[in-house]
Amino acid sequence: MEGVIDIRGLSLTFERDGQKTRVLDNLDLTVRRGEFLAIVGPSGVGKSTLLRVLIGLAKPSGGTVAVAPASSDGPALALVFQDARLLPWRRVIDNVGLGLEKLRLTRAERHRRALASLALVGLADLATRFPHQLSGGQRQRVALARALAVEPDVLLMDEPFSALDAITREALQDELTRIRQATGKTVLFVTHDIDEATYLADRIIVLSGSPGRITGLHSVELQHPRHRAHADLRAAGLAVRGALEGELVSDGAAI
Repeated sequence: MEGVIDIRGLSLTFERDGQKTRVLDNLDLTVRRGEFLAIVGPSGVGKSTLLRVLIGLAKPSGGTVAVAPASSDGPALALVFQDARLLPWRRVIDNVGLGLEKLRLTRAERHRRALASLALVGLADLATRFPHQLSGGQRQRVALARALAVEPDVLLMDEPFSALDAITREALQDELTRIRQATGKTVLFVTHDIDEATYLADRIIVLSGSPGRITGLHSVELQHPRHRAHADLRAAGLAVRGALEGELVSDGAAI
């Protein structure tokens, strides 16, 4: 399978008040085109920082990051944050179309693509509402639609469902699985929830240590749609959890 992101020897060091802190250390990773890759690890290990390096919001201190050129007129990568970050004074469809305003598209084409993205996430009938008129789950769907509208090759998702209640979170996991199957998008998904990772992902990267490093790689070879109570899915979760807990013990961290 073709690689769409290739990371070699990636390191990142922050400097504050004259003190240097290494956050990521010597990461090697290839993200395959069309796969769903989850990254799990404890808080503060650098999961979100890695996404920010990929999208260009943070500059690596060492190593290389190669991203395949975009296959459309949009960006190669689009990032969905933990919170929806919608503009409260803009209607839903105008929030979705925000990224399209940077592209060389007619107003009619921007409207068409924004509406198509809303339809993909099941919110076309809410296009004229304002963000305060939506539930938390609906706002996250709008954020996802905004990222999809620019037609990126890769969706970067930074714990997008972590602030939602359990029922809404599971519903959006199912929705994301459906959208991924419909679009064939490559997804790089950061989460602290191992059950979420095993339910969604084809492969799971374990990031742990201080500085953060890749300490495990696990494949989840189950077809979609998956059943949360499936014995093989539970076994995959236990394997990832065991690997992560073993790393935390070896690092002297509390589990």
